[in-house]
Amino acid sequence: MQPLSHSSQGNTYTIKWMFGLPEVLNAMHNMDIHEGSTIQVLQKFSDSLIISTANRRVVLGNEVADRIQI
Repeated sequence: MQPLSHSSQGNTYTIKWMFGLPEVLNAMHNMDIHEGSTIQVLQKFSDSLIISTANRRVVLGNEVADRIQI
Protein backbone atom coordinates (compact mmCIF):
# COMPACT_ATOMS: atom_id res chain seq x y z
CA MET A 1 0.00 0.00 0.00
CA GLN A 2 1.05 3.56 -0.63
CA PRO A 3 -0.50 6.99 -0.11
CA LEU A 4 -2.54 8.41 -2.97
CA SER A 5 -0.15 11.38 -3.05
CA HIS A 6 2.58 8.99 -4.33
CA SER A 7 0.45 7.73 -7.23
CA SER A 8 1.25 8.18 -10.92
CA GLN A 9 -0.74 10.35 -13.28
CA GLY A 10 -3.01 8.38 -15.62
CA ASN A 11 -3.12 5.22 -13.49
CA THR A 12 -6.19 3.63 -11.92
CA TYR A 13 -6.21 2.57 -8.25
CA THR A 14 -8.51 1.05 -5.64
CA ILE A 15 -8.82 2.83 -2.30
CA LYS A 16 -7.81 0.41 0.48
CA TRP A 17 -8.52 2.72 3.42
CA MET A 18 -8.70 6.38 4.33
CA PHE A 19 -8.77 8.47 7.48
CA GLY A 20 -8.93 12.14 8.37
CA LEU A 21 -11.29 14.79 9.64
CA PRO A 22 -14.91 13.64 9.82
CA GLU A 23 -16.03 16.59 7.68
CA VAL A 24 -13.64 15.63 4.89
CA LEU A 25 -14.56 11.93 5.04
CA ASN A 26 -18.30 12.77 4.96
CA ALA A 27 -17.80 15.01 1.93
CA MET A 28 -15.88 12.26 0.15
CA HIS A 29 -18.51 9.64 1.01
CA ASN A 30 -21.19 12.01 -0.34
CA MET A 31 -19.21 12.08 -3.62
CA ASP A 32 -19.22 8.24 -3.60
CA ILE A 33 -15.50 8.03 -2.77
CA HIS A 34 -14.88 5.41 -0.09
CA GLU A 35 -12.91 2.25 0.69
CA GLY A 36 -13.16 -0.08 -2.30
CA SER A 37 -13.77 2.73 -4.80
CA THR A 38 -11.82 2.69 -8.05
CA ILE A 39 -10.30 6.05 -8.93
CA GLN A 40 -8.15 7.37 -11.73
CA VAL A 41 -5.48 10.03 -11.21
CA LEU A 42 -6.07 12.53 -13.99
CA GLN A 43 -3.47 15.16 -13.15
CA LYS A 44 -0.68 15.57 -10.58
CA PHE A 45 0.71 18.87 -9.36
CA SER A 46 3.39 19.59 -6.77
CA ASP A 47 0.83 20.20 -4.00
CA SER A 48 -2.38 18.51 -5.23
CA LEU A 49 -3.94 16.08 -7.68
CA ILE A 50 -7.16 15.66 -9.64
CA ILE A 51 -8.91 12.31 -9.35
CA SER A 52 -11.91 10.89 -11.19
CA THR A 53 -14.43 8.36 -9.96
CA ALA A 54 -17.56 7.39 -11.88
CA ASN A 55 -18.79 10.75 -13.21
CA ARG A 56 -17.07 13.06 -10.69
CA ARG A 57 -13.76 14.88 -10.68
CA VAL A 58 -12.23 16.07 -7.42
CA VAL A 59 -9.15 18.10 -6.56
CA LEU A 60 -7.34 16.89 -3.43
CA GLY A 61 -4.43 18.55 -1.67
CA ASN A 62 -1.48 16.34 -0.81
CA GLU A 63 -2.33 16.64 2.91
CA VAL A 64 -5.64 14.85 2.20
CA ALA A 65 -4.15 12.46 -0.38
CA ASP A 66 -1.52 11.39 2.19
CA ARG A 67 -4.35 9.95 4.31
CA ILE A 68 -5.78 7.81 1.51
CA GLN A 69 -4.03 4.47 0.97
CA ILE A 70 -4.16 2.69 -2.38
